[in-house]
Amino acid sequence: MAGSVRLAVSTPIEVAELSSLRVKSVPWYVWSSVLAVTSTTVGLYWDISWHIGIGRDTFWTPAHLAIQFGAVLTGLSCAYLVLHTSFAGDAATRDASIRMWGFYGPLGAFIAAWGGVCMLTSAPFDNWWHESFGLDVKILSPPHVLLIVGIFMMGLGGLILTCGRMNLSSGENRRKLSWLLLYGGSLLLCLLFMLGFEYIGDQTLMHSAIYYRVLGMVAPVVLVGVGRASRHRWAATLLAAMYTGLWLAGNWILPLFPAQPKLGPVFTPITHMVPLGFPVLLLPGAIALDFVLNRFALWGDTWKSVIGGVAFMAASLAVNWPFAYLMMSPLARNWVFTMNEFPYSFPPSDYHLAWQLRAFEPTRAQFWVGMLMALAATVISVRVGMLWGDWMRRIRR
Repeated sequence: MAGSVRLAVSTPIEVAELSSLRVKSVPWYVWSSVLAVTSTTVGLYWDISWHIGIGRDTFWTPAHLAIQFGAVLTGLSCAYLVLHTSFAGDAATRDASIRMWGFYGPLGAFIAAWGGVCMLTSAPFDNWWHESFGLDVKILSPPHVLLIVGIFMMGLGGLILTCGRMNLSSGENRRKLSWLLLYGGSLLLCLLFMLGFEYIGDQTLMHSAIYYRVLGMVAPVVLVGVGRASRHRWAATLLAAMYTGLWLAGNWILPLFPAQPKLGPVFTPITHMVPLGFPVLLLPGAIALDFVLNRFALWGDTWKSVIGGVAFMAASLAVNWPFAYLMMSPLARNWVFTMNEFPYSFPPSDYHLAWQLRAFEPTRAQFWVGMLMALAATVISVRVGMLWGDWMRRIRR
C-alpha cells in the first residue's frame, strides 16, 4: 500500500544486506539536525529569559528567530533528504529507508520534518492567540503546546537519525556519531528541564517531593535511553556533564548582554538578560545510575531498573538536600549561583521568599506519599529508558 510504513527495526538478514551501505563519514543531514536542535534549544532558553527580563516581544525577536531557524533548517534538510532518496537515490539506498506515503527516507527524517512543520505552524497561531486574547497567562497555551510538541518531535527525530547512521558505522566514525548522540541527548535534557521549569527550576522547592518527582520522571529516561543507545560505559555521567556545562554557559553568558523591561509594572529594575538559575545537580544521580548498570550488567533489566532508580534517587537526595541550604544562603547571591537575579515583575519586598525553602506538600504525610511516588516514577523512568535505548540500538533505517 502506498500509505504503509515499513518498520525501522531490521532483521539479522536485513542487517547483513545493509553491510554494503556502511556509513563512512558523518552525513551532512546529521550535522544539520544537530545545528537545528542546538539553535532551537538556545532560542528557547533565550526566549524564557526574554519574557522574564524584557516582557514585550514580537515574532521577530532574536530568540524567536533562533527557534524558528531550527524549524526551517529541519524542514528544508529533511524534505531534501526524503525527495532525493525517493527520486534520485539508487535501489539500495531506498531499500535502506522506510516508505511513507510513497516517499522514501530515514525514519528520523520523517519524524523531524513533522516536528518542524508543527513549530512553523505554531508561529502564526501564537501571533493570532496574542492578538485575540492578549498575553499568555500560562506557559501551556495551545500555540505553545503545539510548539513544544514540534520541538520534541524534531529533537527525537534527530536522535533517531543519528542512531540509524551510528548503527551502520564502525570505528572512528561510529565514535563521532556516538558523541553527537550524547550531545543531542544533553540538549533534550535541557529542553525537558525548561518544560518543567516551574518545579525543577525553583530552588525553594528542593525540600519538597514535587521537585524529586519531576526530576525522577524527566532525567532517567533520557540518561538511560540515550546512554544505552550510545553503548558508552559512562554515558549517563557524560550526558549529565554536558547538560550541566550547557546550562552553566547560558547562566553565565546571557547576563553579559544588556536588557531592560518594555512591559509594566516594573518592580525590579533590569539592566541585563536574566538567567534561568543554577542547573539541577544531576551528576550524582547519573554516576549512581552508571555504576549500577555497569556493576549489575548481567542481571535482568527489571532488577536493574529497580536498583538503578533507588540509587539515582538516593544520590540525588544526598547531594541536593544539603545543597538547598547553600542556595538559600547569602553565599549563593552572586554571578556563580545567580540567586540574586529576579524578573522585572518580582517586587523587592518579596525577595526574601526566594531565599526560603517552602513546602509544596502541606502535610508530612503528603510529603512522604509524594516521595514514594517520586521513587516509583524514577524506577519506571529507568525501565522506559532501557526499552527506548534497546529500540534505538536496533534502528538501521
